Amino acid sequence: MVKAASVQILADENVIVPKLSELIIGAVSFGILVAFFFWKIYPQIRRVYAERTERVEGGMARADEAQREAQELLVEYRQQLDSARADANRVREEAREQGRAITEELRAAALAEVAGIKARAEEQLAADRAQAVASLRRDVGELAIELASRVIGQELESNERQRRLVDDFLATLDSSPDSAAATTSGVN
Repeated sequence: MVKAASVQILADENVIVPKLSELIIGAVSFGILVAFFFWKIYPQIRRVYAERTERVEGGMARADEAQREAQELLVEYRQQLDSARADANRVREEAREQGRAITEELRAAALAEVAGIKARAEEQLAADRAQAVASLRRDVGELAIELASRVIGQELESNERQRRLVDDFLATLDSSPDSAAATTSGVN
């Protein structure tokens, strides 16, 4: 009997189907919860979502603006770099031309100096040659007079006469072809 009564109590209580009072309390509680959600929580969620959307879109707009500015700066820097390269090439070319001009000036100055040195050397050589010829004439004249004195056996008295005699002798030596070749080959 106790078993039959407990089976009867269990049969009256169906776990799957709730009691009407519990169903009404649950529906009202759920409605209050949904109303509270839409009244307090949903506006805050929408506001936070709008702020976040604004931040993301603003960040993207700022990033686009920064990228555009970066592109403009890149173009400007490239133009400045091209200008600097052109200036560097111009300066290099000017330096090369100045170097060439300086080299030409130095070369011209060196050639002028060489020409001056050569002219002075030729003048010195001509002076040395004239001095050597004068010294040679004097020595040859003295030797000729000494030789003539020995041959003749008397001394030639006059210096003027000696000088004329030496000059005549040398003039005959200069006019003869054999002695001229010997004189020039010996002097040079």
